[in-house]
Amino acid sequence: MSADALLIRRVRQGDNEAWGELIARFEGRLLAYVEHRTGNRAAAEDLVQETFLGFLTSLPNYDHRQPLEGYLFSIAAHKLTDYLRREGRRPTLPLLARRGTSGPCEPIGHGRPASSIARSVERRRLEEDSLAAALTAQIERCRRHGQWDRLECLELLLVRGWSNKEVASRLKLTEQTVANYKFELLEKLQAAVRSQRLPKEVFPELYE
Repeated sequence: MSADALLIRRVRQGDNEAWGELIARFEGRLLAYVEHRTGNRAAAEDLVQETFLGFLTSLPNYDHRQPLEGYLFSIAAHKLTDYLRREGRRPTLPLLARRGTSGPCEPIGHGRPASSIARSVERRRLEEDSLAAALTAQIERCRRHGQWDRLECLELLLVRGWSNKEVASRLKLTEQTVANYKFELLEKLQAAVRSQRLPKEVFPELYE
């Protein structure tokens, strides 16, 4: 049994020391992640506390095969998204890292006109729809060609959030093969999104 699984077992048994170990192990990294995106230490501390509470609430449904760190960060990401929406700031998920950006959020601010907010909502809808269409096309392509190992690989990478090394070990592939699958998917997604001829402001990083 892995160290994470042993730790979770102790937490489930009500071991306070195990709970303290879990917090000590992940609190710093979670706090750094959230504070970087909120720019607010107090809010980040609250969100990390909510993350740990969310973990306790969902513990009965936790799948021990999922990496503990990835699971905690996925909870933190959901808490962060909710917080940013309440604050009127739009979380973004660009296809490529954009140069010269200081954070993943677009502040709305009290002086931002309603038309601008409406455009942001429409842009987010375009982003989501275009990525969903592009990803669906790639999934169907894998299915048509019987590329089940590639499809399982991408599922573990994108849905489970596993590292290349973990996926390679699970599927008995080389890490280079996993990296190639990921790179090819991103290239195809970018090409598919470009082919939709969306306005440049929707995915400006594709035109830089």
